[in-house]
Amino acid sequence: MKRKSLIGLLLVFVLVLGVFSACASSPDSSDDSDSGEAVTLIVGATPVPHAEILEQVVSDLEAEGYTLQITEFTDYVLPNTALSDGDLAANYFQHLPYLDQFNEENGTDLVGVASIHYEPLALYPGKSTSLDEVKEGTEILVPNDATNEARALLLLEANGLVVLKEGIGLEATVLDITEYPKGKLTITEIDAAQIAKSLQDVDFAVINGNYALEAGLNAATDALVKEEKDSLAAETFANYVVVRAGDKDKPEVQALVKALQSEKIRAFIEETYEGAVVPSF
Repeated sequence: MKRKSLIGLLLVFVLVLGVFSACASSPDSSDDSDSGEAVTLIVGATPVPHAEILEQVVSDLEAEGYTLQITEFTDYVLPNTALSDGDLAANYFQHLPYLDQFNEENGTDLVGVASIHYEPLALYPGKSTSLDEVKEGTEILVPNDATNEARALLLLEANGLVVLKEGIGLEATVLDITEYPKGKLTITEIDAAQIAKSLQDVDFAVINGNYALEAGLNAATDALVKEEKDSLAAETFANYVVVRAGDKDKPEVQALVKALQSEKIRAFIEETYEGAVVPSF
């Protein structure tokens, strides 16, 4: 009996030792840093050019241990609400004046962490093909969000189509138009995402760079006039990577910024968009 008991105890000891060894050699799979699994970085973006630019850094981030997942949006509201709600780690589609307005109106705390590019706002021909055709009743579409409407009106003013209240700058609305040098225009405000789709129905339209590109339009080649690089708008409306306020120093956010502000991305933007998108770093 004693011999059998001793053998039994030895067998138990061996089994316990095996279990202990297995546990010691297998790290907790939920700990990505120990297991070597890539951290997933979900970034929201409008399709063109933002998502296209993000696609160029997928391999760069993978080399740093991050899996970049791009979620596309076709409007300017949902990418911010999704970020604020925690569904995204970052987004990339907007300029700071729009972000400031969104934060103020929605009580969110989102911050820009890096400037990547600038998209000139431009005036495109629709039923009319030249500014020489502008007359009483000419209809021009402009974006209906406050910051981009002001940009559109400043562009019209710079090209002699309206006169704005002195000093109004980026606060301008259609109510601040004091004069129509070529006759009173019909300026129609609609959602920025819908303007390019309605271009054929009006004389002219001022279209945001990303929506113009999605519609196959290029500010450098198809527009009648566009914001110039030394304009107030060019200095103000660069597009940023945006995150929640407490996340700006996270390693994955800094890795994303480093990848996007690289010479590789500068060259991609310049070669791909030929002036319709301009690097701002």
